[in-house]
Amino acid sequence: MEISVIIPVYNKAQYIGGCLECLLQQDFDDFEVICVCDGSTDNSADICDEWAARDHRIRVIHKDNGGVTAARRKGVEESQGQYLMFVDADDKLLPDALKTMYQAIEQSQADEVIATFTTHEGIPSPVVYQGFIPVEPLIKAIMTSKNRFPVLWGIIFRRELLSDVLDIPREIIEGEDKLMQIKVLIKQPKVFFIPQPVYSYTLGLPNSRRHTLERERLYDHLLLEALGQRAAEFCDALTLHKLKEYERFIHDGMFDVRKAYYKSAISKLSSAIPLYDRLVFALPPVLARPIIKLYRTIINIKQKGL
Repeated sequence: MEISVIIPVYNKAQYIGGCLECLLQQDFDDFEVICVCDGSTDNSADICDEWAARDHRIRVIHKDNGGVTAARRKGVEESQGQYLMFVDADDKLLPDALKTMYQAIEQSQADEVIATFTTHEGIPSPVVYQGFIPVEPLIKAIMTSKNRFPVLWGIIFRRELLSDVLDIPREIIEGEDKLMQIKVLIKQPKVFFIPQPVYSYTLGLPNSRRHTLERERLYDHLLLEALGQRAAEFCDALTLHKLKEYERFIHDGMFDVRKAYYKSAISKLSSAIPLYDRLVFALPPVLARPIIKLYRTIINIKQKGL
């Protein structure tokens, strides 16, 4: 088996059929699709079973709800391919995606190949990198939320690269994909970028995830743990990550986080930290909030077209 495509499925009845249909239309012979049904409360699992009954390339795994990382881990454990790809149930692979990714990783002999994507409206993502890229700038971009490239989907991995990286606890329900990719990159793999879009990402879906200080404390701990002995090398990026999360809390009116955590978690700000971030952290939250809101409004306008 050449490629295993792993899809975690939780309450995606509206989307999973279209996702599977695009996969089965791929112009590539040797692949399997593993749907990990993670205790949905809608009929997502029934839809997956119906598709599996029609096509032997689809396998369905039913499990109690354990979160998206546990679902991906189960899919990896059950997969047979020498290469692995992840697809979210509400997204789609573009035509020729599997063939494009397979040829790229075979020809480059990379450990992971990262492609570009389009939104569900067909707007293409920027081509940020091409060819082999060192891991250090990628880690820093992901940590500071400045990556404009995929971090989990739109990527093909060699199987061995994913050992010991899918152990992120269930409490982390946001940014778990970034944390996983950082754990991959810290292994110093050969990373190859291609400009072709292979993935259609659905923008604007509602979610009920709540940003909590308890979860962010845990995330910061796991991030530091993932960096290990190289943490000092990424000190400024780690600080900027914390600043961005702090700004998000202040934007949402959660002023108490400054005293509860960030005053001690963020100490010295080097000149490498952007002036904007140093300014808003220096100000009292009540004064910083309107500046953060204005800045985010400008960024959102700029990013509407990716």
